[in-house]
Amino acid sequence: MLIGIIRHFLLQRHTSGLVRFVGKDSVSEKPEWIAKYSQKEMSSQAAIKKYVKPGDRIFIDSGCAEPLTLTQTLIELGHQLPDVEILHFLSLSNLDYYKTAGGAEDLFRHNAFFIGSSLRNAIREGQADYTPMLLSEIPRLFKTGRMHIDCVLIQVSPPDRNGFCSYGINVDIVKPIAEAADYVIAEINPKMPRTLGDSFIYMDDIDAFITSNNDLIEFSYEPPDEVSQKIAKYVASLVEDGSTIQMGIGSIPNAVTAALEDKRDLGIHSEVFSDGVVDLVEKGVVTCRKKTLHPGKIITSFVMGTKRLYDFVDDNPFVEFHPSQYVNDPFVIAQNEKQVAINAALTVDITGQCNSDSVGHQFYSGIGGQVDFIRGAAQAKLGNPIIALPSTVVLPTGEVRSRIVPFLEPGAGVVISRGDVHNVVTEWGIANLWGKSVRERVLQMINIAHPNFREALLKQAKDWHYIYSDQTLPASVDGRLSLYPEQYETSFITPDNKKIIVRPVKSTDERLQQELYYSLSERDRYYRFFTPVKDFRHKKIQPLVNVDYSRDMILVCSYTNPQGEESLIGTGGFFKTENPAKAELAFTTSESWREKGIAKFLLQYLIRIAREQGYRALNGLILLENRAMLHIMQSAGYKLVTKVDMGEIHFELDITKKSSEA
Repeated sequence: MLIGIIRHFLLQRHTSGLVRFVGKDSVSEKPEWIAKYSQKEMSSQAAIKKYVKPGDRIFIDSGCAEPLTLTQTLIELGHQLPDVEILHFLSLSNLDYYKTAGGAEDLFRHNAFFIGSSLRNAIREGQADYTPMLLSEIPRLFKTGRMHIDCVLIQVSPPDRNGFCSYGINVDIVKPIAEAADYVIAEINPKMPRTLGDSFIYMDDIDAFITSNNDLIEFSYEPPDEVSQKIAKYVASLVEDGSTIQMGIGSIPNAVTAALEDKRDLGIHSEVFSDGVVDLVEKGVVTCRKKTLHPGKIITSFVMGTKRLYDFVDDNPFVEFHPSQYVNDPFVIAQNEKQVAINAALTVDITGQCNSDSVGHQFYSGIGGQVDFIRGAAQAKLGNPIIALPSTVVLPTGEVRSRIVPFLEPGAGVVISRGDVHNVVTEWGIANLWGKSVRERVLQMINIAHPNFREALLKQAKDWHYIYSDQTLPASVDGRLSLYPEQYETSFITPDNKKIIVRPVKSTDERLQQELYYSLSERDRYYRFFTPVKDFRHKKIQPLVNVDYSRDMILVCSYTNPQGEESLIGTGGFFKTENPAKAELAFTTSESWREKGIAKFLLQYLIRIAREQGYRALNGLILLENRAMLHIMQSAGYKLVTKVDMGEIHFELDITKKSSEA
C-alpha cells in the first residue's frame, strides 16, 4: 500500500528532468538510468530464454508499438519454445513467424483479439485463433485471472528521473495485461514518445529490459476517393459544433476528419485516432473546450499514424492516454454530451444488422471498440452513433456487389444488432433507423443502397412482407429509378430563429406526410384538396412521396424539435401537365407555422427548380376565400394572370422572367 502511494505521488511530480534520445540515431554514452537498473539489462536472447518457457502464454504489445527486436528474437528462438501461445490485439508488423522459424507452423499458436493483415491468412487457414471480445472487456479477462498470462513483451520510453516509463503510443490493453502478467520484458526505445495520462509503468515492475533505437511502425490511409468523401460529407452533417468525436479504424472514419474542418470546438474521446486529428487541432477545430468529461483534453488509448502524429502526442498535456477498460467503458463514454461514434461496417442488412468482422465464414478484422462506442454514444445526452460504409464492393473477379443486403450472408457476424444501430450512412444518404419499424427501416435502407440494387432489395422485402405489397420507389416516365436530387436540399431560418430544412420529398416521408395532413383543419384540407378529405391512406399518400424528380417536384419543410423529433410543417410542389411548358402548383402549410415566410420561400424555390427543368409557367387553383395564398402569388414578382369561376381563382404564373425584367 505504501509503495502504491509513493508511486502515485511520484507520477504527479514534474518530470522535466527526463533523459531522452529523441532525434539520435546512435548513442555515444549510456544515460544514467541504464547504470541505475543495470541488473535488469539483458540481451534480447537472454531475456526471452529466462522468462519465456515452452507452453507459456505471452502477450506482445500491439499496433504501431510492437517491440520489433524482442519479437524478432522470439521468432528466432521458436524451436526452443514449442507450444507458446502468442496473444495480439492488432499486429501491424511484417514479421513472418513461420518463415523465420524455418517453416514450422505448429511452433507458435497465435490468438488475436483483432485481426491485422499479418495474421489474416493464418487465421483463414486455421493456423491461428481469433477471440471475439469487446475492447472494453479484454483487460478484465486477465485482471480477474480468467486467462493467465505468463509474460508480456512491451515497448516503452526511457524512464524519467522518478523511474517511470511511458507506454507511449499504445496503452489500450497492454497496460492492464502487463499488470496481470508474471513477467514483463521491455524494449526501451528513445524514439517512443512519452505520453501522459494513465500511461506509465514503474521500472521496478519490469523484470528485464533491452534497449533499441528502432523507428516506430508508421501507419497511413490512402487518400479518400470520391465515394469516401461523399460519405464523409453526410457523416459531417450529423456532427454539431461542440460534439465529442470517436472515429474507429478504417479509411472512411479517417476521411471524416477532413470533412469536419468547418466545425467548431470539437472534442475527442476515442480509443484510437490518426494524423487527421492533428490537422483539426492545428486548424482550431478540435479544442475540447465544450467537453463535459475531461474538458480541455483529448482522451484516447492508442494512436496509429506517422511520425508527425507521434511527435504531436509526445509529452503533450493536451492528450491523455488511458487503458481501454476506461476509454471504452460505455458508462464513461456516455458522460460526454454530444458524443458522436463513427464506425465502419462490411455489410448491413435491410433491417439494420451490421457485420463488421467477417466475410461470410472467414474472419476479417474484429469487434474492437465499435460496440462500446455505439452503445456509449447512444446513452450520451444528444449522442449520435453512426455506421458508415460504401454502398458497393468490387470483388477480385470484378463483380460488383451491394453492401446493403437483404440478409447477412451465412457466417457473417452481427457485431451491431438492429436494436443498437441508429444511423447508417452511404454515399447515397443517411438512414435514420432508431425507433423505426421494420417497414420504415427497410425503406430507409433501400434508399441509401446503390440504385442498381434497389429494385432487387424492394422485391425481397415484399416477398418477406416487410413492406406494403404495392410499395414503389420514385420512378421517371420511362420506368427507370429516379434518383434523389440532393442538390436541392437547403434550409430556411424563420423570424423566430427556428431552422427549417427544405428538401425534396422521399419515399420514407409517407408517415410524416400523413401526420401533416391529419393535423390540418377541415377548412385547410378543403383549401388544399378542394374537397373535405377524411383519410390519407397509403394508396393516396404513396404517389405524393414517390415522384419523378425530373418532371415533378415536391419539397417538404422539415423541423426537428429540441427532443430530436422530426415533423413536416409544410409542403409545396409542381406536377407535369399535358402542356410540357406548364406545371400545376400546390401548397400546404401547418396552421401553427403560418406568417413565418415559409410559403413565400417555398414558392420562390419551386420557381427556380421549375425554370431549371424547362417550365415556363406554373398554374393552379385557389379558393376565393383563401386570400393569404392569393397574396403570396401576387407578391411573387412574376406576371400573374387570374380568372374567377364558381368561387375558384384559376391562376397562371409566368416564370420566364420577373416583372421587373419585363
